[in-house]
Amino acid sequence: MPDHYIGLISGTSMDGVDAALMQFGDHSVDIVSAGTSPYPEALREKLMGAARAPDTCTADVIGALDHWVGECFRDAALRLLQAAGVEPGEVRAIGSHGQTIRHRPDEDRPFTLQIGNADVIAKGTGIDCVANFRGADLALGGQGAPLVPPFHEWLFRSADVDRCALNIGGIANITVLPAAPGPIRGFDTGPGNTLMDAWIRRHRAIDFDDGGRWAASGTTIPALLETMLADPYFAKSPPKSTGFEYFNEVWLSRLIQEDADPADVQATLADLAATTIADAIGLHAPQTRELLICGGGVHNQDLIRRLEERLAQVNLASTAEFGLDPDHVEAAAFAWLAMRTMNGEPGNAPEVTGASRKTVLGALHRCG
Repeated sequence: MPDHYIGLISGTSMDGVDAALMQFGDHSVDIVSAGTSPYPEALREKLMGAARAPDTCTADVIGALDHWVGECFRDAALRLLQAAGVEPGEVRAIGSHGQTIRHRPDEDRPFTLQIGNADVIAKGTGIDCVANFRGADLALGGQGAPLVPPFHEWLFRSADVDRCALNIGGIANITVLPAAPGPIRGFDTGPGNTLMDAWIRRHRAIDFDDGGRWAASGTTIPALLETMLADPYFAKSPPKSTGFEYFNEVWLSRLIQEDADPADVQATLADLAATTIADAIGLHAPQTRELLICGGGVHNQDLIRRLEERLAQVNLASTAEFGLDPDHVEAAAFAWLAMRTMNGEPGNAPEVTGASRKTVLGALHRCG
């Protein structure tokens, strides 16, 4: 039986496709090939427009974007195969998270929408593709997110030390991994990079704050930080998940005074991310001694410094020190989830998402 799996995902930054060609051992991983394929700028602009203005986004727009994103995911998978010299027949399945356009798990009729036509991926690569991972959990009363914590547990849990895994993408989420036997927990803590990215894009016309240098040049505005921290999401008990539908430029505009210095606002947004992450760990995982960090935020030295100040008793480290490049953890997780699905094994953690039970995730799209 083929023993390779591919994981594909694009996060809330909507900048491209993270892809990883994996082999899995007994609680170990081997990245055969990995990389990020940027979206064409025209596609990114359309995706961000659809996410920011859903009331004006037509079915025609969503349909076209679904196909276009599928093409990008397909091409990212083909690049992995070419780089590794691996034939499609050597890959058992692709796990495609897709591109989130809307996430509304708390509505009267909850839904989550990830696009990226899985049939385009499967037919275009010659590899079966598992997609729509979130739908089954949502149907069982769960949030449909986060879905990566079971992978964190499988790879990073220790019987000797209390750990948390922290992913800092557009949204930040933690997985609580106690040393003692028992269930894990996990949830979205709030904004990671998304507000900082939006703010620097507005004021400096660049996509992200490289290394957090702009934030480091500013001074936190205490009153603004206090106002932001008063948002009810942060006090809400898990299970909980969120996205750019909530934490976005509209959210920012309601809180920021017009005469605020932009660099000071950026510093405040960095403190918001660091404070909400640290508060979540302090409240829900106070025994944590090791924090394993992944996602794009691991490269933001200013944000990591702010976290270190707030978590003085915790050893902060990149997941690279524990066997997996921090830039590829989420793609690897969806390769692992595809393996679970193909083996008929559940992929969700009800204690994380709030679903009524464990279930096999995803829908299988055949390549044949």
